[in-house]
Parts: sequence; structure tokens; C-alpha cells
Amino acid sequence: MEDALTLIPEIAGEGLVLRPLRRSDAGLIELYGSDERVARMTTRIPHPLPPGMTEDFVTRAMTSPDTEMIWAMDASSVGGPELQGVISLAPMEPGATAGGSQSEIGYWVAPAWWNTGLASAAVQALIAANPLGNAAIFASVFQDNPASARVLTNAGFAYVGDAESFSVARNAKVATWTYVRKLN
Repeated sequence: MEDALTLIPEIAGEGLVLRPLRRSDAGLIELYGSDERVARMTTRIPHPLPPGMTEDFVTRAMTSPDTEMIWAMDASSVGGPELQGVISLAPMEPGATAGGSQSEIGYWVAPAWWNTGLASAAVQALIAANPLGNAAIFASVFQDNPASARVLTNAGFAYVGDAESFSVARNAKVATWTYVRKLN
């Protein structure tokens, strides 16, 4: 299997580049991911963050791009930090990669860059690139995170309904809003 550096394209966005994760990102991912404010707005990041979890995440991102493509939000090309957050795209059909009909987008941004337009720039860049050639991309956000919902609606996502997802950090099911962006 090829690694993520050869399968995951770099994507230019406004004030950032989405690039494949690299081992050197582990420190900042751990720093930001261990922040309870970040973890509580995701389904998969536990709080507190267990030892070794970040390294496992980076290894999976670098070796399993067929199950989920993961990018760093990197602003170093414009004098900013190398990692301000993470964004991913996961095919919704098992084994589907390029040309798959549907994927799910996920993202988190470090608190220092909340309300700066960073998440919007990353989502819009990923949608414009459509690296998997999807016909539709889905997303869900916790209902107590309206800022993330605005990121999606500003990127052309349409609300499709309410649901709930389990949050590891909260150890509870949390009400969500589900969105879709039709691309073809």
C-alpha cells in the first residue's frame, strides 16, 4: 500500500494549505487535541487524551488513506503555524475511494484560531478540490456548536435533519445536526 504522502494531494486554500499529516505534527496535535474544548466538540477524541493515542492517529493517517484522508491545516506558506487544525474525508461506502459517491467530512481547529475563518477556508478548499470525486459530502455537528454549523452552511451544505452521535470526551450521546453538500 502506498503511503498518504503519495495518495493524499496538497490542496491550496485561502491563507492555508491542506497537506498530509507527518510525524512532526504529533506534538501540536497532542497539544490541541488534549484541550477539553476541542475534544468535547468531536466524536472520537477522548479527554483526557491517553498516552500513545496521538502517535497512533498520525500513523493511521500516514498509512491508511484508503479508509480516511486526513490533512493538516498548514499556514506556514503565509507565515503562520504548520498546524492549526485537522480536516478529514472518509468514504461512506466500504472500500470506496476515488469516484466514491459519498464521503463524510470532519474537522477541528485549535482554540487560538476559532472564529478566524480558518475552518471555513479549509472546508471550502476541500469541497472545491473534491479529491475523491464525490457526488455528495455529509457532515454532522453537535447542536451546541453553532459556529461549526455556520462553517458548513457558508460552504453550501444544506441541513437534512437531527440525529445523535456518541462523544467519547463527553461519554454521552449528543444531539447533532446533519448536513449534505451535493457536488455533481
